[in-house]
Amino acid sequence: MTETQKSATLSLNGENYELPIFSPTAGPDVLDIRKLYAQAGVFTYDPGFTSTASCDSTITYIDGGKGELLHRGYPIDQLASKSHYLEVCYLLLYGELPTAAQLEDFETRVTRHTMVHEQMHNFFRGFRRDAHPMATLVGVVGAMSAFYHDSLDVTDPWQREVAAIRLIAKLPTIAAMAYKYSIGQPFVYPKNDLDYSANFLHMCFSVPAEEYHVNPILSRAMDRIFILHADHEQNASTSTVRLASSSGANPFACIAAGIACLWGPAHGGANQACLEMLKEIGSVDRIPEFIERAKDKNDPFRLMGFGHRVYKNTDPRAKVLKQSADEVLELLGVEDNPLLQVAKELERTALHDDYFIEKKLFPNVDFYSGIILEAMGFPTSMFTPIFALSRTVGWISQWKEMIADPQNKIGRPRQLYLGETLRDYVDIEKR
Repeated sequence: MTETQKSATLSLNGENYELPIFSPTAGPDVLDIRKLYAQAGVFTYDPGFTSTASCDSTITYIDGGKGELLHRGYPIDQLASKSHYLEVCYLLLYGELPTAAQLEDFETRVTRHTMVHEQMHNFFRGFRRDAHPMATLVGVVGAMSAFYHDSLDVTDPWQREVAAIRLIAKLPTIAAMAYKYSIGQPFVYPKNDLDYSANFLHMCFSVPAEEYHVNPILSRAMDRIFILHADHEQNASTSTVRLASSSGANPFACIAAGIACLWGPAHGGANQACLEMLKEIGSVDRIPEFIERAKDKNDPFRLMGFGHRVYKNTDPRAKVLKQSADEVLELLGVEDNPLLQVAKELERTALHDDYFIEKKLFPNVDFYSGIILEAMGFPTSMFTPIFALSRTVGWISQWKEMIADPQNKIGRPRQLYLGETLRDYVDIEKR
């Protein structure tokens, strides 16, 4: 970020105030209003912070108009087709693609930390069996600070590094344990001879009674889901992690806060909402009815999994994940799954319907990830936990960047107060 010779002039109550303008390496210029309150005594008003840059960052860049998503400058489609999740993790954490030796070292460190403290097994038993896996995930990740005392000091770079590796390594184990606990099956320990994605599938679907072999097509599809959800700039959950970390909270508490925010149906629950919509449609012959409802402005029904708030043309992640969805459905078939039959026909209809083409309502990443996870056998309650473990590396990268930023200060948004002004207390017998 560089300050340009340009500035904006704000005229207020007969006074002029010069606002410096910063130019990013990509994206629109930014007005610097940090001194506005001190100089002019006014706040800015921006509900949802949709026009406010809350930080400067070098990690992820999104151009919604172009349908572009870059991690450290690398296009997401290249990373998803040529790379794998742990290499993308390294890129997000350290800023550059690793050498072969660096990647081997990183993968070894992550693999050697996949087991969780044995006492954490007892912690799970405090939850009801029918607890949502996200509720379990929030609680267990927050409780990691009670087990790993040697990586809580955020002022120590080495402790920050240890915490980062631990979170990336242990989230799949904890998510798989939450799933196993919810269905009443025994926990499955991680295996060091499996890669990151295959290990997660093994922990979710294997049982002690028989051998489980991870299909490479399914493992690759899971790896792509992880990559495509790894980071997405300053979204709600990432902003939550940054705000929590601005107070100096330990990394496990900050990531637990991000998981809690992600749980919202408008954020991480979108692919679950997509599958619930498919259940509502129910059968292929009802698709025309719901298509017409989606076109009706007076009908509150919305097609979930189509279009995106940020991407105004196409979701670049969806194009990559569609390939994996096709591969998974070809492998597993859709004949015995009405939901997947509806999904495939709905996709075909939307891609050829003039209304959807004109409105640019194409299937997004949530649509295809929901289809893949459903085909693999995951219940919809596990969709958001899988999103959370994918996004953990993005949260950690943003957290590390913020902690190391010399401009870091505790977050303190302002407000437009519209409540009562000063009033005197009235005794209860006089009310």
